[in-house]
Amino acid sequence: MADYSRMKLGRKAIKTDTRTLLMANYITPTLPPAPPSKDWMQGQTSWGMMLNDSLGDCTIAGVGHAVQVWALNTAAQPTTVEPIPDQTILSYYEKWDGYNPADPSTDQGGIELDVLKDWKKAGFSNHKLIAFVDPSVGNITEIRQSINLYGGVYIGLSLPLTAQSQDVWDVVPNGGANARPGSWGGHCVFVPSYDANGFTCITWGAPKKMTLAFWQQYVDEAHTLLGADWLSTKGSPVGFDQQQLLADLKAIV
Repeated sequence: MADYSRMKLGRKAIKTDTRTLLMANYITPTLPPAPPSKDWMQGQTSWGMMLNDSLGDCTIAGVGHAVQVWALNTAAQPTTVEPIPDQTILSYYEKWDGYNPADPSTDQGGIELDVLKDWKKAGFSNHKLIAFVDPSVGNITEIRQSINLYGGVYIGLSLPLTAQSQDVWDVVPNGGANARPGSWGGHCVFVPSYDANGFTCITWGAPKKMTLAFWQQYVDEAHTLLGADWLSTKGSPVGFDQQQLLADLKAIV
């Protein structure tokens, strides 16, 4: 049985912005259905802890895991996961989430929307985020398309205490207070894989499966990332109006 009770979380309260673009507005009738399953992890099982066992830096770890997935799937030759130095993760936890290693009380986690805005503005270790657009958390079709088209989806969860001991994250019937959303805390992960049964995220350095029921119960935030690394190789998806999205983005003040 899994034991994640000593692991850290770190997703703070959800922050919204009325200017955030919605994925549904850019899906055209010519977009082919997402395949029944998609997995961009290529069998990799070790992704790096990204300090999330000792710090509540999951919002930064999620960025690091997204960059790794993109690199794995855009390299000219087959490769393994490219490690991201702990010092790099730490530096962005300091810059974007306000952590001060000299003051443990500042280990308070981060806000996903703020992290993505900072990433878009300044880049992450030479990896540029061109844009982000939000799929509807409860629209599984949009979530699958996000993974299929752009290599994954950056999400937030209100984890229950029951998740601390599950090999596969699932809803516990009659779980009481321990199954309540957020009874453990908020967490951020990158999700590069799905199938008919659910999704697989990367957290605490390894793949972690969750059922559809778990997603519907505990996932409360989702962002599709348009990374320059990904788009420079994969290009603009057919049937997704990326050109209009970028035009709309420029119009946002």
